[in-house]
This record gives sequence, structure tokens and C-alpha cells, in this order.
Amino acid sequence: MNKSRRSSGKKSSRNPGKAPASRALTGVRLTDALVAGWRPLQRFEVAGFALFRSHGVTKRANSAVALDAPEDDEALLEAIGRVEQLCAMAGDKACFRVMGAHGPAQLDALLAERGYTVAGESTILSLALPAAREFVPHTSAEIRAGELDDDWFDAAWQLAPREGEGAKEATRSIMAATPAVQVMLRPGADAAEPLEMLAVGRAALVEAGKQSVAVLNVITVAPEQRRQGLGRAVSETLLAVAAAHGVERALLEVERDNTAAIALYRGLGFEPLGEYHYRVAPGGN
Repeated sequence: MNKSRRSSGKKSSRNPGKAPASRALTGVRLTDALVAGWRPLQRFEVAGFALFRSHGVTKRANSAVALDAPEDDEALLEAIGRVEQLCAMAGDKACFRVMGAHGPAQLDALLAERGYTVAGESTILSLALPAAREFVPHTSAEIRAGELDDDWFDAAWQLAPREGEGAKEATRSIMAATPAVQVMLRPGADAAEPLEMLAVGRAALVEAGKQSVAVLNVITVAPEQRRQGLGRAVSETLLAVAAAHGVERALLEVERDNTAAIALYRGLGFEPLGEYHYRVAPGGN
């Protein structure tokens, strides 16, 4: 399905019975779900690490993350060296995403000893989707589901463009790699500027083991329209539609210092599930 529709704002009568509790999502399955929600253009398996490359568009899609990395110091240092070598061959500095509750416990310390610096700290939030069935789509929401919609992408890019040569096409390819619910909010036809975009959001639909997961991202509100509840409206619409699609759990990655966003999502029922940060090699961006 890839059609726009306006919601009636009524609660769905599907699945009236009580839904079973969503299973916990941890370890490699959690990491895989987050990766699938923002799928890199290239992926290389390197000694227990997954190394991602996507023309520099976001650290999420241009870093290495431990999946089955060795626990022994000597073997782990060798694996780190292999990642560094591959990055150097591509003209890049190595960047690692260090998951708080997964991967070798000494990874962060070993990277620090090699001169890596912390660059970006994020909290992972989680919500069991049966709880989201109390939400309803915003009555003015334009909803697409399935493949990447061109109108939605243009609106998202308008609100949050990225710098760099080829960044737009790389971002488009990242989003196009995973089916998603896509939501837009804009003024009604009687507004002075009916085509002006107010807010957008995306929920990538992925599988984590036997569990269906929605990874929310690109939730963006026009600067002049903030603090009017639009971010909440987009988020509630994404959750309601994802639940209607049978998704069991929603995930979010939020920068730790974005206290306003964390407060918004905690107000929707999200709970902390984990955390991660990046370590960038000396001289990296």
C-alpha cells in the first residue's frame, strides 16, 4: 500500500481481545532491529563486527558495531585493527557504536586507550505496542505505508536536509531499503500556505527474530511550529498505524541531551531499554 488517506480519528475495532505482552528485545536482536530501522547502504562482516558505509550520512550508517566480537583482548584488538584498516583504505577514520548492554565489556576501554573520543550518546526507548492501541491517528494526518513515498521524502528533506555531496540520494536509499509507515501533517486547504509542511515522521517496519518491530525516526517539526503538540501528534499516529499493522514493539533512539524529546516519548509510555555511544578514531569527524 502506498496511498495517502485521512483518518476518521475513530478507534479500530480489530483485535478486540487483550493482546499478549510483547517479548523483551535485547542483545543482537535489539542491535539488528535498530540497524534495520536505518539500513546502511553497505555492510561488511569483519571479525565479529558489522561495518557500515553510507557516504557519510549519519554515524548510525557509517560505523562498526559488535555483533559476535571476540571477548579475548588480543583477538578483540586484532578485530579493531581490521576495521581500522578497511576504513583507512576507504579514506575514512574508524567509528564504533558501543552498545551499553551488548558486546565485549572491554571494548570501550580499549578504544579509549587507542585515542578514540566519545562522539554522541543516545538512549534507546521501547514501548510494547498493545499499549499504543489507545492512540488514534491525527485527523489531519496524511499516511503512507510500505515503500518510500516521494512526496513524504521531499517533505522530510525540506524540514531536515543534510549537508554533503550526494547526501540526499544516500538518505533516500537508506529510507527506501525498509518498508515504513510515513506520516505528514500540514495546514488545511483554507490555510494561507496550504502546501507548507508542519511535521513528518517515519516508523520503519522490521523483524527481530519472531517479533515485529517499528523503529521510529525522522520525527521532525518545522522550527516555527514547535511546542504546539505536532511531534506528539505525529508519534501517536505512527504508533496507532504500526499497531494496526500487527507490530508488537516500538523503538526509538534519542540523543541523551535532547531532554525535550525524551520527555515527550516518556509521556507516551516509552521506557529506557538501553544506551549507546560512538567512539571516533583520532582525527575523525
